[in-house]
Amino acid sequence: MTQLRPVVGTPDEYDLDDSNRVPWILGTHLHPEVGPLDRAPSESRVCMVESHGFARRKPYHHHKLTLVFAAMRRVRDELREAGYEVEYVQAETFQEGLATYFDRHPDDTLVAMRSPSHRSGDRFADLVDAVGGDLELVGNELFCSTRAAFDEWADGETDAFRHEGFYRWMRRESGVLLREDGTPVGGEWNLDEDNREFPPDDWEAPPVYEPELGDLTAEVSEWVAAEFDTWGSTEDFAWPVTREEALAALDHFVAERLPEFGPYQDAMRADDPAMAHALLSPAVNLGLLHPWEAVIAIEDAYRSRDDVPLNSAEGAIRQFLGWREFMRHVYRHAMPDLAEASQLGADRPLPEFFWSGETDMACVGGSVGDVYDRGYSHHIQRLMVLSNFATLWGVDPAELNEWFHATYVDAYHWVTTPNVVEMGSYGSGVFATKPYVASANYVDRMSDYCGDCAYDPDRSTGKGACPFNALYWDFLARNEDDLRSNHRMGLLYGHVDDKRDDCEMDEIYQRVSELRTMEREGEL
Repeated sequence: MTQLRPVVGTPDEYDLDDSNRVPWILGTHLHPEVGPLDRAPSESRVCMVESHGFARRKPYHHHKLTLVFAAMRRVRDELREAGYEVEYVQAETFQEGLATYFDRHPDDTLVAMRSPSHRSGDRFADLVDAVGGDLELVGNELFCSTRAAFDEWADGETDAFRHEGFYRWMRRESGVLLREDGTPVGGEWNLDEDNREFPPDDWEAPPVYEPELGDLTAEVSEWVAAEFDTWGSTEDFAWPVTREEALAALDHFVAERLPEFGPYQDAMRADDPAMAHALLSPAVNLGLLHPWEAVIAIEDAYRSRDDVPLNSAEGAIRQFLGWREFMRHVYRHAMPDLAEASQLGADRPLPEFFWSGETDMACVGGSVGDVYDRGYSHHIQRLMVLSNFATLWGVDPAELNEWFHATYVDAYHWVTTPNVVEMGSYGSGVFATKPYVASANYVDRMSDYCGDCAYDPDRSTGKGACPFNALYWDFLARNEDDLRSNHRMGLLYGHVDDKRDDCEMDEIYQRVSELRTMEREGEL
């Protein structure tokens, strides 16, 4: 049987044999075979608190709230069918819900896995204490590594906050995609350079798994629309809300989509937001699916099938075993400063078209449209279109982070903050070695957006020139004091110097001024 515990590091040792030690299942800890619930005897009591107050704080995507509440209620029903006594409390706040629970069961001690969000454990402990209850926090087992294992490794590792070193360590410690001598299968640790092809015109993306919309989920969707001020489409919800559906989604990805994933991982097509991506992050981040289950399924497929190339298997495993784990550890070490970091001094408000989608930039409008429709776009749209534009524009990283947190179905503070503030906005420098910014040339090379766009990707100035180009050179110029000394930016500043010598920068500044006026007037 698959071990559904962290495989790097030693999980906490504890039991729930005492009937008054009760699992508290959070809305992102829904896996029945992990943590306190896995250790609880059958037919024992389980605490679940459905808090509504958080959903009123942001204009969350309708699909995101539907997903969270439907998944919690489906887990509640399945546990009851399995014989558990589920005390499912619905309340405006967690404190009110916990007060209700302890009024009913004053002698209980709740046992919960730590949430990865900053200081959430302290906040939950304070809430339980305020209502006179008892709480025990244990390690979060919905990751492939423990906090203690990372901290021990990082303490003696000079490049601990560099993903490549971390990823190689995780591969060595877990044994994934290794040969008998401990070297990587294929001879290379990272095949990212083999993930950057654009598909031919006749390529058809493999089919997407879409579970049926059950009665409970439909009811939750209608309730969410009536109860909360949401953003995004209320139609076409198609995300797994049960453990069974999450496993089916994993099986479908491995069987149908994994072979095509690798080469086209970074490509973007206007009519195909899914491409061959796994679409598993919502289920994993809710806890319906353990990341280790995905890792071993992908590795098994590579080793047993001829149609799964190494760059597909390694690229997918890198997301689950490498990047997701790395984000978790970076977040907890860099918080709370990371959330408000803006080392380049970016402080502009987020343009309105991130909410409306009304812009003539095909890549930005199309990506926002994808998020509006499903609460999802894949990682290159997130990084090299949406975050790229916001960074070039000078958007406050914290405001951009709030937008991602609210609008994506797989977004939680612990995962968006390092991805958006650091990777997307170069806000801190805790692990990013340069800003991930690019001109229209990148978008044109990796997508089909530019073909039907109102803007010309080959021009930087003048009417109709793509905004990405002038904004790119303007970004480099205005951040020169911070970035010129970066050894990875030297060649780019040589081009800035050339443009200054040719007096081209004056035209670029003029174009940027025009773009900012167009944005204010809703004409960009």
